[in-house]
Amino acid sequence: MKTAHDLVVTAKSRIHEVSTDLAEAAIARADVLLDVREADEYAAGHLPGALHVSRGMLEFKLSATPALAERGLKVVLYCKSSGRAALAAVAMQEMGYTDVVSIAGGYDAWVAAGKPVERPQTPAFD
Repeated sequence: MKTAHDLVVTAKSRIHEVSTDLAEAAIARADVLLDVREADEYAAGHLPGALHVSRGMLEFKLSATPALAERGLKVVLYCKSSGRAALAAVAMQEMGYTDVVSIAGGYDAWVAAGKPVERPQTPAFD
């Protein structure tokens, strides 16, 4: 019986991951940057310009959103540490998307590398 870890290892062997050093260039070339974490994770902070599509709804959102339907879109994915993004990349490949990459180490690696993050504004009650 396979574990979640086994599924992620298999997925990572089938996808293309980019390091945080190369991620900014990949994002600049991409048509869309997708954050596949949960809504609360996205709300707490995300990469600038990222669209939120949780991993559990990915296939449904892609199918229902005309702007994301083109299978030749250049897509960069990330999650917290890269497991969900790897699974999402495989799902997208199986749906026919041809140019999908995942950020190795995900959001955690991005933050650790000191890369920019968008966070919600906290209201000031002066």
